[in-house]
Amino acid sequence: MTKRILVFTFGLLAYLIFVVCFLYTIGFTGSLLVPKSIDAGGQVPLAQALGVDLGLVALFGLQHSLMARDSFKRWLESRVPKPAIRSIFVLCASLALFLIYWGWRPTGGVLWSFSAGWPYLVLQVLFWVGWGMVVLSTFLIDHFEMLGLRQVTRYLRGAPSTQVEFKEPAPYRYVRHPLMFSLLVAFWATPHMSLGHFIFAAGMTAYILIGIRFEERDLLKSYGQTYAQYRRTVSMLIPFLRREQAGGKSLGPQFNPDKR
Repeated sequence: MTKRILVFTFGLLAYLIFVVCFLYTIGFTGSLLVPKSIDAGGQVPLAQALGVDLGLVALFGLQHSLMARDSFKRWLESRVPKPAIRSIFVLCASLALFLIYWGWRPTGGVLWSFSAGWPYLVLQVLFWVGWGMVVLSTFLIDHFEMLGLRQVTRYLRGAPSTQVEFKEPAPYRYVRHPLMFSLLVAFWATPHMSLGHFIFAAGMTAYILIGIRFEERDLLKSYGQTYAQYRRTVSMLIPFLRREQAGGKSLGPQFNPDKR
């Protein structure tokens, strides 16, 4: 029982750290109520800033890619209780993000900046809609399963683990990864796009495109033909673009999700 309590406590702590990290991410990208935002701090030489910032984003992507590998998962399963694995991933991802925020170097330079008018309003609305859709997307499937809390709760109760049922709530009928699409909106929608913000958004976009490949590989293993059919009919990141209708009628090779 002590082991179960420890695993649950770890999972709960990892979840709470993630919540703090998520809120800090909003503040970091939106320059809101955080000690250090994406453009805060003294500027350093551009080459130095680029090296540090790109290195931090690459480190975040490396952590995700490494922990998504089957070989790493098998290694981890041999050393810790399986219900804790998702929480370990969530904790490591949160710490990697905190490292980015701590070490980020502002670069100066502005690509666009609006302080009033309809461009400012539209970009601000998109920023908040993007973050709102991030939260909504997790709850439309299984927020607590995705973040490891449900696994450690079942382990505490001694309940058997279960596979999450494949489902297609509203946004998932138009795009396979509404969570990632929403993150892209949140990262890019800003009234003040500094060079540093652009580097962050571009780096995270690259990570998202790579991470989707790992995620879809796992989804195909878990759900087989069900997900394969879903993948053929629903666009990866661009809403409403479909390759085939439910009956199998092709909508054109330009909408092939495997090539996006």
